Amino acid sequence: MGIISELRKRYKKSKNPVKFYRDLGATIGERCEFRGGINLGSEPYLITIGDHVRLNQGVTIVTHDGGAWVLRECSSLPNKEELTLFGKVVIGNNVHVGTNAMIMPGVHIGNNVIIGSGAIVTKDIPDNSVAVGIPARVIETIEEYEEKHKNEFSFTKSMGREEVREYLKKKYDDSEN
Repeated sequence: MGIISELRKRYKKSKNPVKFYRDLGATIGERCEFRGGINLGSEPYLITIGDHVRLNQGVTIVTHDGGAWVLRECSSLPNKEELTLFGKVVIGNNVHVGTNAMIMPGVHIGNNVIIGSGAIVTKDIPDNSVAVGIPARVIETIEEYEEKHKNEFSFTKSMGREEVREYLKKKYDDSEN
């Protein structure tokens, strides 16, 4: 069984994914949330995650470049059979990474950043940005995002599940009339 298969098996048994990846060597700040099914790859010790970071379902962080596989056959470098390429991934503070996003080796994501669902982040993302797409690109600042959505926000975090349900049913039933 390969290392990734073994890690997936252990991860599924883990009730606390943040603790699980800290135990494997990832540096993870405080108040972080990892929603089910994330993958920090085979070198989690190359990943640093700041405070108040949420990784949604299906997020993958890659710390090595599989392209070295091809070069092991055709490179003129000495010891080409041993060739590998790694990259540290750093995620700042106050970051949300959307469902099924992928962060590639060597990427640094700044503070106060939203990464959209399904994005593939191949380059650094600056502070106070919203980045989406394949490859991910910055589409607006956090301030622009807030301004654009200010009339759409709901303030429900202190409500119970049923109270939120009733609030949203009323909000969206009434808005269509």
